Amino acid sequence: MNKLIRQTHRYLAVAFTVTVVITTVALAQKDPMLWVSYLPLLPLALLFFSGIYLFVLPYRTRRRARQA
Repeated sequence: MNKLIRQTHRYLAVAFTVTVVITTVALAQKDPMLWVSYLPLLPLALLFFSGIYLFVLPYRTRRRARQA
């Protein structure tokens, strides 16, 4: 499970980077479409939650090891 979340987190980072580049290019146009600026929000939110999980994981593992 942890390996899957780590791999997903990596792919989300790539997706986030791509959407930021797309948004930057789209907003630099003469007549920008403002809705494009919302594209990076979904990968960013998913990155946040997977990152929080990965951040807490070592602490949770240590706590379980101490209790056993």
